[in-house]
Amino acid sequence: MKVSVFRREHFNAAHKLHNPAWSDEKNTQVFGLCNSPNYHGHNYDLIVRLTGEPDPETGFVYDMKKLSDLIRENIIAKFDHKNLNLDTSEFENLNPTAENIVVVIYNILRVKVAREFDLKITLYETERNFVEYGE
Repeated sequence: MKVSVFRREHFNAAHKLHNPAWSDEKNTQVFGLCNSPNYHGHNYDLIVRLTGEPDPETGFVYDMKKLSDLIRENIIAKFDHKNLNLDTSEFENLNPTAENIVVVIYNILRVKVAREFDLKITLYETERNFVEYGE
């Protein structure tokens, strides 16, 4: 019997979408306002899903307090109120698109969560735009 548990968190971050190999004109053409030289920000909603078998002693798939702490220590503390392009090593050479951000978050958490659990990350950049990555 596999059950999924979900934890929702929130962080705010600024970024600029930009490919340094392209001209300013091409960056503006492809990324539009997201290529603003002064950056722009999002109020990201993050959902972490773990899927596994409930522990017969606790009934938990995963201790939600432990999951919350894991996300706060490894994701929120790293990205909240940061400029992803300037303040984080993860995006020093990686364009901080929603697609890349969700993969980075997955990779950070995947090494912290036992392989017995499937992990899926959902990241809302806006109410209408979101991405998912994981099992």
